[in-house]
Amino acid sequence: MPETTLPPDACTTMTEVRTAIDALDAQLVDMLATRFAYMRAAARIKPQRGHVRDEARKAQVIANAKAHAVSRDLPADAIERIWEELVEASIAYELGHWDQRREEARESG
Repeated sequence: MPETTLPPDACTTMTEVRTAIDALDAQLVDMLATRFAYMRAAARIKPQRGHVRDEARKAQVIANAKAHAVSRDLPADAIERIWEELVEASIAYELGHWDQRREEARESG
């Protein structure tokens, strides 16, 4: 059975802090799996490979994350860098799936 995590202010030991961080990291990976599932959906929906990279949308996503970080009193520059990497990884993933779907369609058709 998984250990119960405590809110940050209730932690009194590093074991409690590390247990909670490990649980949060697992949740983050689960959330990223969902985000990448949406990238697969986008690869399926977009009719042209050139539509995968949308610099205006990329800028909007990063700006939204940065603004949300500011509203939560988090280091906005760090969040911006993390989201830059996340969006670039998402684009690469989507491109890979876009290419794979079209290759599979060519092979089967």
